[in-house]
Amino acid sequence: MSEEVSKRAEEEADTPDLEGQSDDSSDEGDASGDTEMDFLRSLFSRTLGLSPGDKVLDELTLDGVARYILSGKCKSIICMVGAGISTSAGIPDFRSPGTGLYANLQKYNLPYPEAIFQIDYFKKHPEPFFALARELYPGQFKPTVCHYFMRMLKDKGLLARCYSQNIDTLERVAGLEGEDLIEAHGTFHTSHCVSFLCRKEYSMDWMKTKIFSEDIPKCDSCGSLVKPDIVFFGENLPARFFASMKMDFPRCDLLIIMGTSLQVQPFASLVNRVSNSCPRLLINMEKTGQTEFGMGLLGFGGGMDFDSDKAYRDVAHLSTCDDGCMALAELLGWKAELEEMVKREHALIDNEDAKKKDKEASQSSKSTGAEAGKSDKTE
Repeated sequence: MSEEVSKRAEEEADTPDLEGQSDDSSDEGDASGDTEMDFLRSLFSRTLGLSPGDKVLDELTLDGVARYILSGKCKSIICMVGAGISTSAGIPDFRSPGTGLYANLQKYNLPYPEAIFQIDYFKKHPEPFFALARELYPGQFKPTVCHYFMRMLKDKGLLARCYSQNIDTLERVAGLEGEDLIEAHGTFHTSHCVSFLCRKEYSMDWMKTKIFSEDIPKCDSCGSLVKPDIVFFGENLPARFFASMKMDFPRCDLLIIMGTSLQVQPFASLVNRVSNSCPRLLINMEKTGQTEFGMGLLGFGGGMDFDSDKAYRDVAHLSTCDDGCMALAELLGWKAELEEMVKREHALIDNEDAKKKDKEASQSSKSTGAEAGKSDKTE
């Protein structure tokens, strides 16, 4: 590529200027600079496939996104979500100063906060992770408005897939099933023995019993540690993540990104896998995922571009994820339906929790009675 640039520069230097020449050398320099920059942009765009696509949205606002969805042209929506969609459920995100998970791990005496999710540290010191897991274990929280908005997209036949960084399983609780969901950083839904020679699988209920009895989960077959199938630092992402993204993103006609800092790779790079014409909506407390400086300087969109004069498809709606989803639902005419869904589903969860507590109380009572009977016979 550098040889092509050099060759073009030499050709331009040898070509006489047949136009009227200005006496102002600075104007000539500016014009020459613009020409060279345009050439570089064109060359990079052709080489790297970064040419801007068609403008699909009539306005780079939430209203514009809503009109696009209602137009009937939008049929394959991908949602990319992070910890920010679950904070209103009571689950902390990772990086918020003061309230984020990494800012509140002092009690575990870690060498550094991220160590709690480092596979090598876990194998030597599993206690901090399982202590944290007791606090954050799935089943103690309800899905949020944002989770149910994605469920509504599914029910309306618009959701191609949800790619989630979260391990709280709230997408599943909200009604997204296996094919609807790529849990990029794994899940508590299943667990496996960490030994490569064993890899025995364990259920979510088995792991929950171990964690809440404060036992370090060990494999029944080989005695090695058993770890939930969440992706630690130092581990590969699930193979399904890579296979699905190659198929899903080229077909996507609206990408909705919610509650993520877009700092963790390779998940963050997914925003660049949609076509150049695909609109991208960010619902987050702050703008993120923006074009890297070098790419922005050359005028192409390597990342999100909300504010430049070349912006043509990216929309940032700065709010909580729940508020943003409710605002979009209102523009779509779905607000009452979404509110009713949240109310209904939360009531079902409350009823199920009450039944479980009654069952556990009944079993505990029977167990206590049986122990008392044994004691009487002994005496």
